[in-house]
Amino acid sequence: MAGQSIDQIMRLAPVIPVIVIDRVEDAVPMAEALVAGGLPVLEVTLRTPAALDALTAMRAVKGAVVGAGTVLNPAMLSAAIHAGAEFIVSPGLTDTLGKAAVASGIPFLPGTANAGDIMCGMDLGLDRFKFFPAATSGGIPALKALAGPFGQARFCPTGGITAATAPDWLALGAVLCVGGSWVVPPGPLDPARIEELAREASALSGH
Repeated sequence: MAGQSIDQIMRLAPVIPVIVIDRVEDAVPMAEALVAGGLPVLEVTLRTPAALDALTAMRAVKGAVVGAGTVLNPAMLSAAIHAGAEFIVSPGLTDTLGKAAVASGIPFLPGTANAGDIMCGMDLGLDRFKFFPAATSGGIPALKALAGPFGQARFCPTGGITAATAPDWLALGAVLCVGGSWVVPPGPLDPARIEELAREASALSGH
């Protein structure tokens, strides 16, 4: 597939917004606000009936790099690719999904929480991972310990990360970016607020 590698995508911005979207009509203004605020990489979680249509709609926004999150199996992988996903994020890693994702050629960020998960990913030729759920899987000390034996691995911690804690995660050498839902607050869509939160998030740096 043409396009950017998962490493390039992870380096585009310090925060990847994790988006749960209920209304397709919110997709474009939400994506425009996030991109305007400096967060071009958007993870649309496949947790709602509107998700795939929202992902397709967001692809039309100039500058947006739109992927699918919460991809659990090859059928969801196929549906996400068909909808136009430019990358795939999963909460965990199974052999079945991993092989299907690698075979598809799409940039893939599988979820890992322990050394075994990372080794399974490396067996598939992967070295870019999501660390999930970050806050409850031992937090920063756990990821520091995991990064030791896997020198080439780089991570996007997601789950329980906030604007306040993100810089501490981003300060870790093995972390390229973090995933966060705080930049898209729940409730009625407020593009001005989203753009403001995105601008603050895009300025975060740990290195």
